Amino acid sequence: MTSEQILNEVREANLTYLMLAQTLIRADKAQALFRLGISEDSADLIATLSPAQVMKLASGNMLLCRFRADDDMVWSLLTNHNVPGRTANEATARLHANIVMSSRFAETSS
Repeated sequence: MTSEQILNEVREANLTYLMLAQTLIRADKAQALFRLGISEDSADLIATLSPAQVMKLASGNMLLCRFRADDDMVWSLLTNHNVPGRTANEATARLHANIVMSSRFAETSS
């Protein structure tokens, strides 16, 4: 993959993310804050962006979204990496991962 192809992929991901974020925020702001892991101020800003502003933001070379699963424990919970043969505990592990990620968001946005 060339550098230009990577930049095009980043721009496409940015556009998709911003469009999804606007849709989620406009549909249910509280749920969007949780799902996107963004602050209320960021959500308000994203919700009010015009299509031209969305396109301008999306065209940058920096990815606008980021992984919130940023440690081994969360990755293990999400992927069941250390659980042989996925079990009925998969739903519990995903719930636990969601709780961990949302509590970290709550700590950083306070």
